[in-house]
Amino acid sequence: MAHHPQLVSELSEGELLARILPRLGAGRALLGPGDDAAMLASPDGRTVISIDTLVQDQDFRLQWPGGYSTTGFDVGWKCAAQNLSDINAMGAVATSLVVSLTLPANTRITWVEGLADGLSAALRALGAEQCTVAGGDLGRGDSLVVTAAVTGDLQGRAPVLRSGARPGDTLAVCGVLGHAAAGLALLESGMDYAALSGWERSLAAAQSRPCPPLAAGPAAAGAGAHAMMDISDGLVRDSGRLCAASGVRIDLDPEMLRKDATLLAGTAGNLGADPLHWVLGGGEDHGLLAAFAAGQELPRGFRRIGTVLEDMGPGAGRVTVGGGKPAAAGWDHFAG
Repeated sequence: MAHHPQLVSELSEGELLARILPRLGAGRALLGPGDDAAMLASPDGRTVISIDTLVQDQDFRLQWPGGYSTTGFDVGWKCAAQNLSDINAMGAVATSLVVSLTLPANTRITWVEGLADGLSAALRALGAEQCTVAGGDLGRGDSLVVTAAVTGDLQGRAPVLRSGARPGDTLAVCGVLGHAAAGLALLESGMDYAALSGWERSLAAAQSRPCPPLAAGPAAAGAGAHAMMDISDGLVRDSGRLCAASGVRIDLDPEMLRKDATLLAGTAGNLGADPLHWVLGGGEDHGLLAAFAAGQELPRGFRRIGTVLEDMGPGAGRVTVGGGKPAAAGWDHFAG
């Protein structure tokens, strides 16, 4: 009887690549996977680049307490989404992705194939059709680690930085707030995943397969956004980064945020949580935070959530909610 390999340890590197590369598509690179380096066109003459990493048991679990198993598809999708979001936040369009995989020997081949499928599916579904997986690297290690670097093209526009917000600007967001944090709480809670409602499963999906609004970044840049960044570590923490870079203060509107919290109130009640904490401190929704001139009509999909205020010395870089201290701070990779 023929032996059918099940684990990556049963294949050579070349054989494993042969299982992965056909799933990624030909793409638009001038020279794609297979050589020592890829070759890309750079029509704008400038290249935007970012890198991000997903580590097993830090950024995802293979098995959650409630019974959900993280698939390779989930991790591939999330890898693409979080990297594409960084390019989006500069007002650019993603053009290429290179991926480094560290795989334990007992990783199932189907899991790795699923990761490649998730990468490709996210590029298509999120609207990054111009982006291609141009290459990468394989290595062996004790835990799963997925690192991706992504490049982007500004298409003739100026990049939108964190440092351009001005006193009097309207602070706006595009995308959901707190959904991925609610999904994480559900997955960590031990609640039986099979028994979750459709709404609760959609929140879990927001954690495992986030959907950044990729069309919004170039649209905001074209509309003259003064400053912009993606929300990966929580609204309060990332707002603080934007106002620190700009030398201003930010006051978030509690009435606007209460609308987001109300959507999550039922799930929060079931878990004994405060939904506003998810809205203020939850990351990984990968929405866009942007500052626009006061009175400007906001681009489609953006909604006002606060105001940029003048630098007041010791208050510079400070974020308040309705003038008071926020109830949640956000995610810090190295905090205790």
